[in-house]
Amino acid sequence: MGYDLVRFQGEVDEELLCPICSGVLEEPQQAPSCEHAFCTACITEWLQRQPTCPVDRSAFTANDLKPVPRILRNLLSRLQINCDNATFGCTAIVKLDALSAHLAECEHNPKKPVDCDSGCGLVIPKDEVKDHNCVRELRVVVQQQAIKMSELQTELAQQKLLINEQKSEIMLLKEYMRHLRMTNPRLRELQTELENNEVLRWAQTLQVARVTRWGGMISTPDQVLQAVIKRALIDSNCPAHIVNELMENAHERRWPPGLSTLETRQHHRRQYENYVAKRIPGKQAVVVMMCENPHIPPELQVSPGLVMIFAHGVE
Repeated sequence: MGYDLVRFQGEVDEELLCPICSGVLEEPQQAPSCEHAFCTACITEWLQRQPTCPVDRSAFTANDLKPVPRILRNLLSRLQINCDNATFGCTAIVKLDALSAHLAECEHNPKKPVDCDSGCGLVIPKDEVKDHNCVRELRVVVQQQAIKMSELQTELAQQKLLINEQKSEIMLLKEYMRHLRMTNPRLRELQTELENNEVLRWAQTLQVARVTRWGGMISTPDQVLQAVIKRALIDSNCPAHIVNELMENAHERRWPPGLSTLETRQHHRRQYENYVAKRIPGKQAVVVMMCENPHIPPELQVSPGLVMIFAHGVE
């Protein structure tokens, strides 16, 4: 619907009036052939009843409507109009194209959002301040949050169910692949090759480490320390199929013969510098992967690799 004519200062040209509502054109569009201009809301409602021009009855549909010429838009934008909130005390007279900006800041706008000054922290329309009850409104907010929480919990339960179903499918697929590998030696060899390549690619992404205090190596790390190192391995994208095995190799009970006792460690101390050691990111720990240490004697290696955790001395 168009703007009420009485709101405007001075005379308004008839070309700027909507033939349907007789108000000043609001968001105008024009017919495709006769070029009569109408408010968008007015002509849209009209065309739903009959697809013809209200002025000369030429046929067209809503899809045929076109924007009005720039000169008509310019004439409309220069019109001086009273604020929508004149009945609430606003005396401002602004250009039509500045009306929206003025309404957003108008102090007399009864729907202008304001902060509650009673302490609840809610933002409410200005005309609702006098009837605002902090306790009642906060109770509504809490109830709405409880409903949202319930919906989220339901969604979470559904997601967990979906994840469990997907895990079951993955387990079935793994079992099927395991069966194939057992019955087909070539598949078994291919799987082993792929896993070895994955381990090598991961090891190559790690930073080369230099151990300055081999005596600081912890031979029996506790569970908390092992959990910290395991998390660091996972975060470094360590292949999942070797994470647990590597962590088991962090304790001396799984170390190779050349490191299994204090005596053997003292005996092979000079060979430690020959290890290609890689830093576990952010930790005083390194991995010595078998794939990167073919030059090391077998008694100083373990498959797939050896995790060494230090109290200090890793650069």
